[in-house]
Amino acid sequence: MKLGRIGYINCAPVYGAIDQGVVSVPAELVTGTPSELNDLLVAGELDVSVISAVEYARHQRDLLLLPDLAVSCDGPVRSVALFSRCPVAELDGKTVLLSASSRTSAALVELLCREVWKIAPRFAEARAEATDLAALAALPHEAVLVIGDAALALAAARAYPHRYDLGAEWKRWTGLPFVFAVWAARRTADGAAVRHCHAGLLASLQWGLGHLEFLADTASRTAGVPRAACLEYLKGLDYALSYKHLAGLADFFRRLAAYGLVPDGSLQFLQVA
Repeated sequence: MKLGRIGYINCAPVYGAIDQGVVSVPAELVTGTPSELNDLLVAGELDVSVISAVEYARHQRDLLLLPDLAVSCDGPVRSVALFSRCPVAELDGKTVLLSASSRTSAALVELLCREVWKIAPRFAEARAEATDLAALAALPHEAVLVIGDAALALAAARAYPHRYDLGAEWKRWTGLPFVFAVWAARRTADGAAVRHCHAGLLASLQWGLGHLEFLADTASRTAGVPRAACLEYLKGLDYALSYKHLAGLADFFRRLAAYGLVPDGSLQFLQVA
């Protein structure tokens, strides 16, 4: 079995106990960016992985959701934001750089532009690292979508006068939580092994939620983000996939399907009993 993991701070509570040897899973861990793990899982190179929510929707015929586990928020998320040199209403026709690392966040930005902000910017892929301010400054743009640890670092640098937290924008728009990532398994993967991985991930998450101070210390050292900011961020994240979260996820997929960005379909879960 191969199990995908994102190396960002936001996944530390899910994998922390596994890293510390407190919880074991019957799988080899493979670390990558969200987009890398998306492609590996879809290609069958991974059996189980965290995956961008929108990529689950695009490939749901090949995948099963793991219950009770997601990277979600019910309000501000802090690590997914649109950084802009001008108010968002003035971005119509302007260049907005999108991170290649998260397809869910890029899709959410497009929805917000169409349905909430009522603007039509020119989207382009950000080829520079978001934390490399000199490289970003050299790219012609008015705004940039940044996710993960880089978004925390860019916010701390205060390089852009306007910052729009996508979790907060979605909550203000729909009143629902937003699910950025889910854990999914290949339908062809060994069911018993997948269930053992799932149980291990849930056990590791319980340990992680009880050791956020320890995880914040570690994250601060590795990401170069102040410890207080790491701890506040981790405390604000939600890893639930309750009925309310599923309502938010279904609403997101419905809106994307209306534009032909994902196929219509239902959420299908791994049977754990």
